Amino acid sequence: MAKDIIHNQVKNALIKDGWTITADLFRVEFEELEIFADLAAERTPIVAEKQGQKIIVEIKTFAGRSFIRELEQALGQYDLYFEMLTLTEFNHELYLAISEFVYEEFFQRKGTATIIQRKHLKLLVVNLNKEEVVRWIK
Repeated sequence: MAKDIIHNQVKNALIKDGWTITADLFRVEFEELEIFADLAAERTPIVAEKQGQKIIVEIKTFAGRSFIRELEQALGQYDLYFEMLTLTEFNHELYLAISEFVYEEFFQRKGTATIIQRKHLKLLVVNLNKEEVVRWIK
């Protein structure tokens, strides 16, 4: 499977943010279905009585000619991954990782923001130049 062109920047940003990458291609199976998310990561908090956080990250560049077409694909993929994770009882939160530029240029638009909110899509926004997480949106 081909990695997204911003894959390494997102991975490095998560590591800088204190996450341990547990899978650099995360496989989930349910019945005859099989999916591959880009990354799995976890962070074990310092406070012992809290459980460690676990996330699955699907990375999207949105570099194609049509933002709407890519949004359509990303939403469908996110929904499928969410259902697969629920059915297999994985204890991970699912995030869609995008660049800060894409977030500012497209995801701040009223229509896109409304759809993202209604779908309860979780976003991980990364500054690609600094390879840093700039925003977690739940």
